[in-house]
Amino acid sequence: MRKKTFSGIGVTAGRTLCARILLGFAVVFILALVYVTARFTRDTPVDYADPIEHFKYGSVGSEHEFGVPYWLWQVLPVLFADKLPGKGYASLGFVYEDGHDLPIGVSKRRYRGFDVVWLNCAFCHSGTVRDTPDAKPRVIVGMPANTFDFHAFTRFFMSVGMDPRFTPQRVLLEMDRIGANLSWIDRALMRYYIIYFARERMLTLKGRLAFLDQQPPWGPGRVDTFNPLKVYFNFPMDKLPARELIGTVDFPSIWNVRQRDGMQLHWDGNNTSLEERNKSAALGAGVTPPTIDRERIKRVEDWLLDSKPPAYPYPIDPHLAAAGKPLYAQYCAGCHGVDGQDFTGEYVGKVEPIEKIGTDRHRLDSYTLAVNANQNTLYAGYPWRFKNFRKTFGYANMPLDGLWLRAPYLHNGSVPSLRDLLEPSARRTKIFYRGNDLYERSRMGFVSDVPAENGRRYFRFDTAVPGNSNRGHEGERYGTALSAQQKDALVEYLKTF
Repeated sequence: MRKKTFSGIGVTAGRTLCARILLGFAVVFILALVYVTARFTRDTPVDYADPIEHFKYGSVGSEHEFGVPYWLWQVLPVLFADKLPGKGYASLGFVYEDGHDLPIGVSKRRYRGFDVVWLNCAFCHSGTVRDTPDAKPRVIVGMPANTFDFHAFTRFFMSVGMDPRFTPQRVLLEMDRIGANLSWIDRALMRYYIIYFARERMLTLKGRLAFLDQQPPWGPGRVDTFNPLKVYFNFPMDKLPARELIGTVDFPSIWNVRQRDGMQLHWDGNNTSLEERNKSAALGAGVTPPTIDRERIKRVEDWLLDSKPPAYPYPIDPHLAAAGKPLYAQYCAGCHGVDGQDFTGEYVGKVEPIEKIGTDRHRLDSYTLAVNANQNTLYAGYPWRFKNFRKTFGYANMPLDGLWLRAPYLHNGSVPSLRDLLEPSARRTKIFYRGNDLYERSRMGFVSDVPAENGRRYFRFDTAVPGNSNRGHEGERYGTALSAQQKDALVEYLKTF
């Protein structure tokens, strides 16, 4: 009896112990599941209450597809400094503000367990101006990103993926040196997954963007808008005619959007829908139809509707400007609006046929009927499906608000100053330098005759290169036959825009 009793007690105790062990395993499993779920299913962007800060640093959803882990982003220009023209991302023309560890145009989002970063709208549409060589650059949102070299940035990431130094050991060592202080689980994920995955993504990017090797460098302040879109639609880039492979244009300004409603938008006027224009532009930042953050893009859209350019900040000769006003009314107003605030005009926001305007046609030819047909399939199945893109045969006449900040001029940025634009193309500057933010007041443009400054080299822009022609927008109707005094007066009046 005693043995049986003790035996019974032992069985009961064993069962209790087993139950407790199983319960412990269950608790651990549940806690692990909760942790994994909480960490790896989070999708939380960093938000900003101020609309301008949100524009500069807020997410539009590009991190979902192209996001780079924050610490990997920070370590790459250190580990691969030899692949950059100078120190860090700033050497590519990114602009850093005090109090921010990321440049303007780069946003952060907590996604799939990591803080990841990538581009937003501001990387194209925020620039800087210096009044004097020694002045601190001041940031102006809405203007073209005049210093940022998107082409060089893309090629940097492509070249990193090919570099044999891109190994977990080297990357983690450099992360330690710059103070990443990763947890053991983050370190393990970096070592055994993230770095390999990132490298494969870069190699994939290099393969898909191989057409960049067939293009001349874009230079700062420019982008090829629609050839990357052809890659998205799986166009056979290696079989396309040469005339379709160069579509480089300047980044545009984006002020007074509400007043542009109904105009033909983009440089070639291929859309009249503000919403579609905005969502199409977001694709250039890395957004895809499944990953777009519509809520946060809507914040940007709402703010942009009535954003205004800053007034010309330097002295204006009132008498000279007054002499230029009737000249503007005679030669410019019909295509570009009454002034910088009133966009009324017979041809404003309408496409000017290429045969009439005579400017470089590469951007026009790169956007084909096939691209147009594919583009109108984007967002299929959603109420906001694209349906307004059209192939045109010229370039749209743009309003001139904030004109002083939009140099260089023409759609491809081939004319360094407004004063140069009033000369026949034979007398326009053939070779100049882009990327300088020092303002040249007399000619209304940025300094363009300085190849280097304080250790930084500027981009040599040659108008003989395909896609860079500075011809067109010339003849009597465009004001290039005016006298030198009349041209000076017209430029002075345009400073009031």
